[in-house]
Amino acid sequence: RILSEVYQESLLVNMSERLSGQGIAFATGLLAGSIATLVLASRRENEGKQRHASEEDVSSSSPSPSSSKPQSASIQQNSDASQQNHPTKSSRLPPEIRSEMLSRNSLYFSSNNNDGGMDRITDSSVLIVGLGGVGSHTAHMLARAGVKYLRLVDFDQVTLSSLNRHAVATLNDVGLPKATVLCNHLRQICPDGERLVLDPIIKMYTGDAEKDGGMLEPPEGREKWDIIIDAIDDVPTKANLIAHCAKRNIRVISCMGAGGKADPTRVHISDLRSASRDPLATAVRQKIRQIGKREAKANGIKITNGSGVANGGWLSCIDDDSKLAVVFSSEKVVAKLADITDEQKEEGMHNFGAVDNMRVRVLPVLGTMPAIMGQALAAMALCELGGKPFSPVGAERVGRNVRH
Repeated sequence: RILSEVYQESLLVNMSERLSGQGIAFATGLLAGSIATLVLASRRENEGKQRHASEEDVSSSSPSPSSSKPQSASIQQNSDASQQNHPTKSSRLPPEIRSEMLSRNSLYFSSNNNDGGMDRITDSSVLIVGLGGVGSHTAHMLARAGVKYLRLVDFDQVTLSSLNRHAVATLNDVGLPKATVLCNHLRQICPDGERLVLDPIIKMYTGDAEKDGGMLEPPEGREKWDIIIDAIDDVPTKANLIAHCAKRNIRVISCMGAGGKADPTRVHISDLRSASRDPLATAVRQKIRQIGKREAKANGIKITNGSGVANGGWLSCIDDDSKLAVVFSSEKVVAKLADITDEQKEEGMHNFGAVDNMRVRVLPVLGTMPAIMGQALAAMALCELGGKPFSPVGAERVGRNVRH
C-alpha cells in the first residue's frame, strides 16, 4: 500500500511539472486532495482493525449477554448484534449527527403543536414477529425513523426465493437467519447501540409459553411493549399472538395476506371483521373465535356469536381497530398456490415443509405487495408512537368476482 501511495504521488508530481500557470495550481490541489484521501483511508482502516481487535478481546474475555438468561427460555440471539448494543467510542453518534438524521421526521411530528412526538418515538420499544417480505420492511423503516428498541423474531433463514421481497437481504445472505441479516444491515444505518437497541431472536413463536420462554416479555424496565407488529403468515401462531396481545391490552398491528395480489390501490387498514376478500383474515377470525370459545367454556362463561364480547371482553378486538388494526388487500387473489409436484406426492408432503405443520405449497408473491403492506404497518406504528395518529378510510364492499 505504501509503494502504491508513493507511485501515485510521483505521478501527480510529474504531472504538475509538465503544466504551467493554472495547470500547476490545479495539479498541486489534486495532489493535496489525493494525499488527504489516502491518509484518511489509511486512518479509517487502522481504526477498523483496532476496533475489530478490541471486540475480539472483549468477546473472548467476557461472557455473552444471553448466557445469563435462564436455560429454559432457550432463546438464540445473534452474538454480533448483542455486542453492537454496547457501543465503542467510535460507534457513538454525536447528538448533532443523530438530530440531522431524524430531522425530517422531527419536523413532521413537531407540527400542529404536537410537542414531544419525536422524543416518544426515540424512547419506544417495538416487537416484530415475522421478518419476511412484510416484517423486514417494517423493521427497516422503524429503525430509520428512530425507534429505540427493536426485538426481531423469526426462526427462518434467507433463501434464494426470499430475494424478490426481503427489504435488505442480498445473495451473500442466503442461508443466514433473517434476524441476523436484518440486524447487520440496521446496525449500518445506526451504529450507536444506545440509540438503536437490536434484540434478535432466532426462534419460532409458537404460542406455547414453555417453548417460547421470554420471547414476548417486554424489555427490562418497561411494563409492556408500546406496539407489537404481527407479520406472521401462519394461521394458528398468528391467532395466538393476537389473542396474547388482546388479553393484556397491548396494541397490535397485524398484516393479512400479501400473496397472489398486486394492486396497491386496494390496500386498506381496518378492524379484523371488516377485512374482506382476504382468505388469511377469514381464517384468523375463525381461529380467534375458537380460542375465545374454548377458554370461555373452560371458565364456565356463556358466549354467543355477534359482538364476540366474552372472556373478559378480549374477543372484542375483532371489531375494535384501536386494539387490533389490520393491513389487508381487498383485491381478489389472481394467482393461486403452486401445484403439488410429483416428487412431493411420491415422497410425502410432510417432508417438504420448513417445520412441522407449516404450509408446504409455494405461494406466488409479487415483491411489491409485501413491501407496501410492511410500510403501511410502519406508518401506522410511527404515527401512533409519535402522537399523530391517522384515521384509515374503510374499504368499500365489492362483489365476489370483482378484482378491482
